[in-house]
Amino acid sequence: MKLYYFKVLIFLFVISVQGACTNKRMENNIKSLEKRVAALEAKNGISSAPASTEVQPAVTATNSDISEMTFESMEYNFGSVNAGDVVDHTFKFKNTGNFPLIISKANATCGCTVPDWPKTPIAPGETGEIKVKFNSKGRSNLQTKYVNITANTKPEVTRLKITGNVIAAQSNG
Repeated sequence: MKLYYFKVLIFLFVISVQGACTNKRMENNIKSLEKRVAALEAKNGISSAPASTEVQPAVTATNSDISEMTFESMEYNFGSVNAGDVVDHTFKFKNTGNFPLIISKANATCGCTVPDWPKTPIAPGETGEIKVKFNSKGRSNLQTKYVNITANTKPEVTRLKITGNVIAAQSNG
């Protein structure tokens, strides 16, 4: 009978040790996730009280770190063009913030639209240009395309818009 109790006791001990290890692993996973959330919140300018007493990484951006892009116009209507024509337009902007403006990327919603943007920082008060090329080959009728500019601004993404009408090629048949 004593052997039975001894085995049960050993079994319970092993289970409790295993549970303690699992809890420790879960605690480490939670701490890791909390750090990731804090870093993402800091990147997006969101602040929240830390969930634990552990020191959080200092990755927060202050308002002085945020630039501001002011465009002359955020939309361009290229009117009517024939299918196959290429339309170019330059969106001009100014850094009206207090910190160098850094455009990390510019992407279009369609492969027919290609943006070109400054790859170097734009100082406060300086101007810059984003050149957009739209290829109407294979397109017809009303077209609306967007270019998303990702930069150290608030909001982080600025959306430019180009529109126009593409006149389909006449088929002789």
